[in-house]
Amino acid sequence: MPHIQPVKKAIIPVAGLGTRMLPATKAIPKELLPVTDKPVIQHVVEEAIAAGINEIILVTRSGKEAIENHFDAHFELETQLERKGKDIVLTSIKNIIPPHVQVVSIRQPEALGLGHAILCARRVIGDDPFAVMLPDVLVMPATNPGTQNDFTNMVNRWDETGHGQIMVEAVPDKDIHQYGIADMGGAALNIGMTSPLSAMVEKPKTEEAPSNLAVVGRYVLPAKVMQILKDTKPGSGGEIQLTDALDELLKSDALDAYRMASATHDCGNKLGYLKANIAMALEHPELKEGLQTFLNGLAKID
Repeated sequence: MPHIQPVKKAIIPVAGLGTRMLPATKAIPKELLPVTDKPVIQHVVEEAIAAGINEIILVTRSGKEAIENHFDAHFELETQLERKGKDIVLTSIKNIIPPHVQVVSIRQPEALGLGHAILCARRVIGDDPFAVMLPDVLVMPATNPGTQNDFTNMVNRWDETGHGQIMVEAVPDKDIHQYGIADMGGAALNIGMTSPLSAMVEKPKTEEAPSNLAVVGRYVLPAKVMQILKDTKPGSGGEIQLTDALDELLKSDALDAYRMASATHDCGNKLGYLKANIAMALEHPELKEGLQTFLNGLAKID
């Protein structure tokens, strides 16, 4: 087997307007809305770092500089916290990004689809394999001791096989039409496992869907995808679609679906965002007991 280059770079597209979360996102990037005590984007970056990623590429736009600032040093604040002896809080903001991890920003001049956003990072990616992580999707971390998060498992499967990986999860039949759906060629896919992908179908009718496995928003891809995206013609709405490029990749390369074990929450809509806050707080050592008591009290109200 030829040498498989490890995945060390992750693209996180953050150029969206966040219209589903208005008015909260009128002046604040949706990616900086807090889930418990951290912005959504920080949860995603920590997920990437846990999988061995050491270069985070933010594809951004004008007006979203606050995201870059969040991952930068804040000397005045750090000095004040140090002076006041608030060491725990100081540690929490100084260690957001470990020294070995680099965060870079690339501008997307206009919104022309997910494929276009990824293509904007082409020069930074070069000939390296890369991950794509959508920041609206919060993947709950593994809670059992000794287990790894789903994204780490995906990266490990790339290391073992050299096959591109796409994270999927089972969704109710009534929701199938809202997602890109994985065609597994009729093969079963157990939780925590991978299987070859035959195709992806964008938002099919339930009765026509090849499975109930929806694409989640985590990808591990070969560098070849960048060249395919460069040659991909705009599709619906004049946008360059990642799905079209992956369909082209499947003509020559293996692409696997990885069925996740954890839950996900769509932080790009209000209900999903509220669910994410509750789910994460119930795992937080300082918050879970008080929140559980509060929720139990609500459940007793007629």
